Formats: sequence, structure tokens, C-alpha cells
Amino acid sequence: MSCENKEVIRPGTAGSDKSDSTKKTQVQFERDQAQDGGHEKVGQMQNITNGPQDGDESAIPEDREEDAIENAEDDWVHDPRNPRNWSFWRKWEMVSIEISLMYFHLPGGFFGSAPIACGGGTISDLFSEKDRASAMAVYSLGPLIGPAVGPIAGGFIGETIGYKYIFVVISALCGVAAVLGIPFLRETYSPVIRLRLAQKSSDPEKTAKMHPHLVQNHGSALHLIWVNLARPFILLTRSFVCFILSLYMAFMYGIYYLMFATFPDLFSSVYGFSAGISGLCYIGLGLGFLAATIFGASFADKVYHTLSSRNGGKGKPEYRIPALIFGSFFVPIGLFWYGWSAQARVHWIMPIIGSGIFGFGMMSTFLPIQLYLVDTFAYAASALAACSVFRSMLGFIFPLFGQQMYAALGYGGGNSLLAGLGIVLGIPFPVWLWFHGEKIREKSSLSK
Repeated sequence: MSCENKEVIRPGTAGSDKSDSTKKTQVQFERDQAQDGGHEKVGQMQNITNGPQDGDESAIPEDREEDAIENAEDDWVHDPRNPRNWSFWRKWEMVSIEISLMYFHLPGGFFGSAPIACGGGTISDLFSEKDRASAMAVYSLGPLIGPAVGPIAGGFIGETIGYKYIFVVISALCGVAAVLGIPFLRETYSPVIRLRLAQKSSDPEKTAKMHPHLVQNHGSALHLIWVNLARPFILLTRSFVCFILSLYMAFMYGIYYLMFATFPDLFSSVYGFSAGISGLCYIGLGLGFLAATIFGASFADKVYHTLSSRNGGKGKPEYRIPALIFGSFFVPIGLFWYGWSAQARVHWIMPIIGSGIFGFGMMSTFLPIQLYLVDTFAYAASALAACSVFRSMLGFIFPLFGQQMYAALGYGGGNSLLAGLGIVLGIPFPVWLWFHGEKIREKSSLSK
């Protein structure tokens, strides 16, 4: 080893003010040792300590100290561990995670709303009033049970291979659904089908004479977009029935997502469940939705057919109301059960049962509300889109104040408050609609 690379230790008094700079220099020499394979730099490290020795004024001369710090900065500039020296794909991966979470929520929600807004209209096009309850129940099950099933898989995926792969799995499933679904999509709206058939005829003038309303309603692309975007808001603001039913549906949807916000804290903090096991607690909601899909649809169909037969075989939208009143009782029952069992910290199965009862009531009310809107309004898809706008807003707002509400009132008091609001919205208005709904429909220009 060359002698000129060795540091000379000069005697002197100990100086604590030199300790920090000496440590920095040691870090530099350690880095040099690692990069050069531990050859010449080893001699330097043997003569440098974490601080001045007893009787030493300084472990390293000031000029060498500054050079070492400067060398450390230069080496860090070229160090592959420096984030600025990462590969392009590694940088893009880190940036894309935050940007995608913030930015792509908007187009994701925009394009993902199409099945929710248009699905009910498709059911209206394909099935008559007497046969559409079961089809509507199956359609309604998807948007509701999806958020309940997702955390079950997401909890275990995040716990085992990382939360990043949750989005990978979701993207893969969406891609498979698009590949399988898009090629089989067909137009079901009869006015559009008739217009296209008429336009294919050999006499365009005859088409305009025979179908003037179709040509008027389906003009330019911009006019069509404007009309279809404005119609849901017109229904929401000009129809009292549409507004109240949408408000009740949105209220339950907000509670639904509020439960999502409280489940992780309740079952992880109170009951000590892991992330994967906490996801299994959503099974209660899913089972409630499934039970309502099977029995609620059957009950709604039976009530509608019975009342229609008493009316000479002619059905009315109001014949959906008894099923709505029936389901509305389960919403507050489930909320009371869930809230006070969580407040008392009884066995973990009790809050899950309460959430299942709420899920049964929620699905049992969603179905008749959607059927009533489809039966009542000429533009069924627009009426359901109006509901979707309202419920998406409350689904976003409710989780924002959920933690504060439960911190102030507790699980029992908070859910009791929500249950009371559910009773006020869910029971008196359907009864009033049963007696006065037909008169309101006859006076409205938006009804069929």
C-alpha cells in the first residue's frame, strides 16, 4: 500500500465540532472502498474513526475533508442508485403510478358509466313490463355486487403480491370483458333500428314522410349528443317522482360506500383481522344482494302479476310500489343491527349479518325503483342516467364525512342516524306514491 495514501494523525486536543464532518468523510471513503473493490481505500479507512481520537485536534485536514465531500457529491451524480440515473421505464413506472391514480379516474368513471346508464334502457327494449323484473334484477346485481366482491380478491392480492397487481388484475378482467362483449353488442333501441332500416330503403323521401319524428329526433351528431346529455338533468329537475326516487336510491348508495370506508377500520382495528381476511367481511353484503336478486325479483314479479290480473290484465308502474315498501323496512333494520353490534364489539359475525340485511334491503329497493322509472318514463335510459348522476354524487360525498361522524357518534349512533333518515325517505314517500303516482304521471309530459 502506498504511503502517500495514508492519512497522518496529528496530535492535539479533541474537538467535537469536527465529528459531523469526519462522519461525512468516512461515508465517502466507505463508498470509495466499495466501488474500487477495497484496494487503496482500505488504508484510508483504517486511519479514520467516527470522531476525533483522544488528544487529537482533527482526524482529517480541512482541505482533504472538503475534497472528500466534493468527491462524494460527484460520485452520487453518477451513482446508479440516484433516482436521476434510473432507467426510463423505472422512472415512468414511478411517475405513472401517481399520475394514473389522479388523472385516469376521470376517463375511467366516464367510460365506465356507460353500462350503468344504458343497461336499464336495454332491459326496457328487450322485455315487456310483465317479464322484465328478473332481467332487471340480474342487471342490477352487477354494479352492486362488484364493489363487494372486489375487496375480497383485492385484500389477498395486496397482501401477497402487492397492491400494484390489483390494478393489473382489474385491467386484465376489463380487457377480457371488452374482447368478449363488444363484438356481440347490438342496437336495441327500436326508433334507431327503424330509422336505419328506413334509410336503407330505395326512396329517401318516403322515409322522411313515413318517419318524420325519427328524423327529427336523430339529426346531427352534435344535436344528438346535446339532447341525450341534457335529458337526464331535465328529468331530474322537472319530475318530482324521478327526483325523490333518485334521492332515495342515492342515499342508500351513499350508505353502501360509507360501509366500504368503515369496514377496514372496524375489522382490522377492532377485530384484528389482516387485510386479506378483512376482505372476506364483504361476503355479507354480497350474500344479501344475491338473496334479494333471487327472492326479491320473484316477489316483485308475483305482486305485479297479481295486481295486473285484478286490473283486467293491464299493469301499472304503481304495481311496483309494494315491493319497494317491503324492501325499505330491511334497510334501517340492517343499519341498526350493523351499527350497534359493532358498537358493542360482539362477535365479528354480527356486524356482517347486519351488513347482509342492509344489502338485502338495498337490492330489494333498487329493483322496484328502476322498474318504476323504466315503466313510467318514455326515455328509460335517461331516467336511469339521472339516478346514476345523483347516486354517484352521494357515493362520493358520504365517505368523506364517515370517519368524523363515527368518531363523534360511534358506530351505533352514526348508523342510527342513517337508519332514521332511511325510514323518513324510504317508507312515507312510496306509500304516498301508491295513492297519487298515477295522477302525477298523467299530468307530466315526460311520462309515457
